[in-house]
Amino acid sequence: MPSSTEAHTLRARLRGALCAVSLACALVLSACASDKDEVLPPDEPAEKIYNEGLTLLRQQRPDQAATRFEDVDRTHPYSEWARKGLLMATYSYFEAGKYDEAIMAGRRYVALYPGSQDAAYAQYLVASSLYENIPDITRDQRKTRQALEALEDVVRKYPNSEYAATAKRKIEVARDQLAGKEMLIGRYYMEQRNYTGAINRFKVVVTQYQTTRQVEEALMRLTECYMALGVVSEAQTAAAVLGYNFPDSPWYKDAYKLVSSGGMTPQENKASWISQAFKKMGLG
Repeated sequence: MPSSTEAHTLRARLRGALCAVSLACALVLSACASDKDEVLPPDEPAEKIYNEGLTLLRQQRPDQAATRFEDVDRTHPYSEWARKGLLMATYSYFEAGKYDEAIMAGRRYVALYPGSQDAAYAQYLVASSLYENIPDITRDQRKTRQALEALEDVVRKYPNSEYAATAKRKIEVARDQLAGKEMLIGRYYMEQRNYTGAINRFKVVVTQYQTTRQVEEALMRLTECYMALGVVSEAQTAAAVLGYNFPDSPWYKDAYKLVSSGGMTPQENKASWISQAFKKMGLG
């Protein structure tokens, strides 16, 4: 058991240690508070942040502008400025060529503000961003289909908007791209003498993408394939439908020459799927 002197000394040391710990804690807390003040900026008015984004846009710095517009939504959520900021962030990302970010921001806008008068524009920016991501015809066309669906949403949901007409033009380009992919595969099958496989691809063009520029060649290739298989009636029908709907097409001249080489002429069999497909579209 320690003496009274030793006990006094121990108590003094303990008080000293506690004071040191208290001082250290105070310094740590002070440092944390200082760091926090440096990391977290003071509250800024939403309008000020938004206008800074506009300034960056005017300075041709859309990437930085998008970040500033996102700051509006982050610091002033659920406000009218947040709504405006999210739309402008979508536009800025699109202008910066950051299409994935534009798609995410635009979809978020449409989900949060479906009744807004700017929802049509947000949806159009989403569709246009997907459109800009359409890959080369030799690659998988999943993104082209996504773009087509988004563009069709613009026309279906906002038919009277100023963006519907432009969306329709882009729809035709996307559809032509998908038809072109079918033609590419069909021609490959023809080279392999897989005429049945080729016919199935050209049939997709004739039945699903009839308004595209690819349909003329598709009818000519059907004439070729059916002639190669000896299915003369279908070859004649393909040539006849091609000639009726596109009489000045160079593809019709080739089809006519091919059928004539077998001692026949283009002649439509109205029971043929080719004839029926065009009747459904009001052609032929």
